Amino acid sequence: MTIHSTSEASEAYIALGANLGDREGTLKEALNRLNQHAGIEVVRCSSVYETEPVGYLDQPQFLNMAAVLRTTLAPEALLHEMLDIESQLGRVRDVRYGPRTVDLDLLWVENQSFDTPDLTLPHPRMLERAFVLIPLNDVVPQKEESSGLRQFITAALQDIDGREGIRLWTTNVWDGGSEHSGS
Repeated sequence: MTIHSTSEASEAYIALGANLGDREGTLKEALNRLNQHAGIEVVRCSSVYETEPVGYLDQPQFLNMAAVLRTTLAPEALLHEMLDIESQLGRVRDVRYGPRTVDLDLLWVENQSFDTPDLTLPHPRMLERAFVLIPLNDVVPQKEESSGLRQFITAALQDIDGREGIRLWTTNVWDGGSEHSGS
């Protein structure tokens, strides 16, 4: 596969979740692997929240968080890197919404819209999921006016169900990772 990149960096917002194995350790490792890619820098992370499963209920609770990336990768190339990291960390896709070692979802890329078989941006269900919106609210700047993401989050949080199934786990799961491989 050819990895396409752009000359300018964009901000990308992602959601991370895990409910099998060392949940917190897997989230840290996913962030480290993202940050080690030459075209990706993890800029900031949300707190981590323990959440009830949604959809398929007979499974352990999740740890969920959000992160902001600065990337020179095109959105589809970033998605493929995220899917590769999921696979490297043991993600198996056998039950829709089922248990997983890690889940990385690309939610929003700075003022870009996509609707391809592989990628829809903005993420079509992010505004329906408290376990995505609450961590995302942590990382989107309060004065984020240019992208419109702040307005979407503020409006969606007013009406979102499922808040009662979300508890703060820790305020800092990622310390900046190891040194970034890009220069």
